[in-house]
Formats: sequence, structure tokens, C-alpha cells
Amino acid sequence: MTDIELYERVRQKDKQALEALYDRYERILYAFVMQLTKDRDLAEEAMQEVFIKLWRGGVYDDSKGKFKSWLFTMSRHVTIDLIRKRKPDLQLDESYAEAIPSPAPSVETEVEWQEERTQIETAMAELPTEQQQVVRLMYFQGLSQQKIADAYDIPLGTVKGRIRLALKQLRRHLSHDLIDKEVER
Repeated sequence: MTDIELYERVRQKDKQALEALYDRYERILYAFVMQLTKDRDLAEEAMQEVFIKLWRGGVYDDSKGKFKSWLFTMSRHVTIDLIRKRKPDLQLDESYAEAIPSPAPSVETEVEWQEERTQIETAMAELPTEQQQVVRLMYFQGLSQQKIADAYDIPLGTVKGRIRLALKQLRRHLSHDLIDKEVER
């Protein structure tokens, strides 16, 4: 189902359509919002606000651009508004916000990203749970190795070791997938 079809169903208060859009955009929007906020709580709040606005009737006009671009623009505005509410004395550098490159990749790039994401998720699933946790915290949530060690009350060396072993296994698994992909071409 296309974004537009899901959007139209959301306008008719179809919760499953909203969930489908959320599942489709959650990670990339969260990463985008994290770039702006550098604050996990604020990023999560912004994500929630974006999808609440979408549910309550955010109006998309297809004559003004792609749905995905509209969603990113709305996310940017919501995030900036939240930053201003939480930190009214903070002067936002609007040039920074405007200078962020358009998050709307080409269809080919999007398809490649989805394929790579599937490969990464498959490779991650093969890691022991402890290694999955530290990789996700460090690379997907941006925590430092020290913060991970503190959070799990384990030595810093253990965190470093888990990351090293996980990356070694991921490289091995992903390089095989990439080699197989090249052979198929």
C-alpha cells in the first residue's frame, strides 16, 4: 500500500493505517529528529507529536511535494516548536535547520536501504543478546560505551569486547551477503 493510500485511510481514522505509516517511518524520522535535538526524550516526544498531528488531521497536499517530504518537514517544525517550548532562552540556529539536506532519497536509494536494513537486521538477530544490546545502544541510540557500561553495571572493557566481537561477526555476515549480492548481478 502506498503512503498516500495509508494517509487517506488515516484521515478516515483507520488505526492500522497509522500503525503502518509509523512502522514505515519510525526509524528514519527518529534518526532525523535526533540529529536536530541530540536528546532522546525530546526526540521521542517529537515523534509522538508528529503522529498525533497526522491522526488528528494533518493536511497533506500532493501538489506541493511528496508525502515523505511533507512528513519530514512536519517533523522538523514539531521538533523546533518543542525545543522552543522546553528551552525558551535557547536561540535556534535557523540556518542549521534549513541547511539540513532534503531527507527524501530517490526510489532506488530507498529500495537499496530497505534491502540493506533487512540484511543488517538478519545479521543482528544472529548475535548473542548481550552483543545485540550494546550494538543497538551504541549505534542506533547514540550512547557512549561508558554510558552503556554504567547502565548495565558492567566493566567498560566488557562493553568494548562485546562491541568488537559483534562488529567482527556482523562484518563477516554482511560481507558474505554483499558478495552474494554481487554474484547475483
